[in-house]
Amino acid sequence: MILGYNTNGLSDVDAVAAIETLSAIGYRGVALSLDHGLLNPFQATLAAEQARTAAALYRHGFRCVIETGARFLLDPAVKHEPTLVSADPAGRARRVDFICRAIDVAAALEADCVSLWSGCVHDGAGDRAAMERLVGGLTDIVDYAESRGLVLGFEPEPGMFIDTLARYGELLDALTAHGVDASRLQLTIDVGHLHCLGETPIADVLRRWQQRLVNVHMEDMRQGVHEHLMFGEGEIEFPPVIAALDEIGYAGPLNVELTRHRHDGLSAARRAYEYLTPLLDSLAVDA
Repeated sequence: MILGYNTNGLSDVDAVAAIETLSAIGYRGVALSLDHGLLNPFQATLAAEQARTAAALYRHGFRCVIETGARFLLDPAVKHEPTLVSADPAGRARRVDFICRAIDVAAALEADCVSLWSGCVHDGAGDRAAMERLVGGLTDIVDYAESRGLVLGFEPEPGMFIDTLARYGELLDALTAHGVDASRLQLTIDVGHLHCLGETPIADVLRRWQQRLVNVHMEDMRQGVHEHLMFGEGEIEFPPVIAALDEIGYAGPLNVELTRHRHDGLSAARRAYEYLTPLLDSLAVDA
C-alpha cells in the first residue's frame, strides 16, 4: 500500500507544492483533485503544469491518482454540478468532457487511475431514467479510458445516485446489459462511506470487492453522518481495515481525504500520517 493524501484537504497549493509538502512529512503518494488552481484542464497553462508535476512526482518517487470531485470547477454557483445524472444533456456532456480531460492528465502523469462518481439526481427522475443518463455518459468515458490505457475507479458516495456497493453492482449490470465492457470501471472505496452507510464489517466488504479495488480513501466517520473526521474522532476501528487490505494483497494508493480540514491542511496531514504509519509499519513486523 502507498500512503497518500488528497489535495482537496490542502489549501492554496498547486500540485508541485502539494507533492513537496507531503513528501517532507513522509507520504509517498498523492490524490490530485483537479481544480481551479491545480492542474485545471481548461487552462492554457496545463501542459507546463503537467510537466512540472510529472518532474516532481519522479523526483520524490511519488505515485498519484487523479480525482474529479472539485466542488465548483464546472459551475461556480452549484456544488458538484453538472454531473453524469443531471437533467440537462448539455450539462452531462460537460461532465463527460471534463472527465475525459482528466483522463488525459492522468495519462500524462502515469497515474494509477482516475476516480469519479455519479452525482445526485435533483429533478425527480426515476431510477430507470437516471441510470440511462449515467450509463450513457459512462459509455463514452469508458471508451475514452480504453483508448488512453487508463483505469477508472468509480466511487459510491453517500447521497448520490450510486451511493452503496450494492448500487455499484447494479451499475455494472446495467453497463453490461447495454453492451459496455465495464472491465475498466473499477472501484474506489471510501472506508468512511462504508461505515456511514452501514456497509460493515468493513474488512468483509473489502474482501468481497477485492478484485475490482484500485483506489482507497481513508478518514474517520460516524454511522449515518457523512462528515470526514480526523482519525480517532469517529467510530471506525482501523487496525482490522488495514489488516484486511494487507490480507487481500492490496498494493494501491491509500489516500487520506480530510476535505473539511483544508484550513489546517498541513497539521491535519501530519496528524493523519502519525496515526496511520504505525498501523502500516506493524504489517511488516507481523509478516
